[in-house]
Amino acid sequence: MTVSLLTSNQSTELRSSRFARRSLLPLRHDALWQIKSGMVRTLTVLADGNYSTLGIWGEGDVVGRVFCSTQTYQIECLTPVEVTLISRSRWHELNEAMISHIQRSGELMEILHCGNAEAAVLQLFTWLANRFGQHVSQGKLIDLRLTHQEIAELVGLTRVTVTRILSDLEKQGLIQRQERQFIVTSDRSPFWHYEI
Repeated sequence: MTVSLLTSNQSTELRSSRFARRSLLPLRHDALWQIKSGMVRTLTVLADGNYSTLGIWGEGDVVGRVFCSTQTYQIECLTPVEVTLISRSRWHELNEAMISHIQRSGELMEILHCGNAEAAVLQLFTWLANRFGQHVSQGKLIDLRLTHQEIAELVGLTRVTVTRILSDLEKQGLIQRQERQFIVTSDRSPFWHYEI
């Protein structure tokens, strides 16, 4: 599903705001942020102090406090971000984006519950490549600098486990690394060894 941004006529009185990488978007109960450019992650802090990433969102997506009832909910910029604050009175204009938000959350839940750590990481990378990837000669480049810890927080694993799995996937030729960016290679079907 392609999500469109509010049209220029709809957004004439709306102001854009810019936030730097790693900054947090302010949380409001009466408004949503619509992403014009860049990527953010929504996350919560667990009782043990660890983070749990709830989603990664990009252009056209909407994020906000109303999507999560936990008190520790945060929206962190993964890249420089430009967003528009949409008041509650205009939420009816965002139905398509809100449905997309629910669908993306479901997709990530499916990845979380796949039952195999290596499959979860590979499915996450395939999801990120399909959602945010740019075609390059070797496959799809995920132009998002995720740390091993952030990947671990996305799939519910430890950083050490993610580091080992990434090394294994690279040896198998399923991914390639370029600094902290990843390429999901296109020369193989990523799930050939998990099918029954």
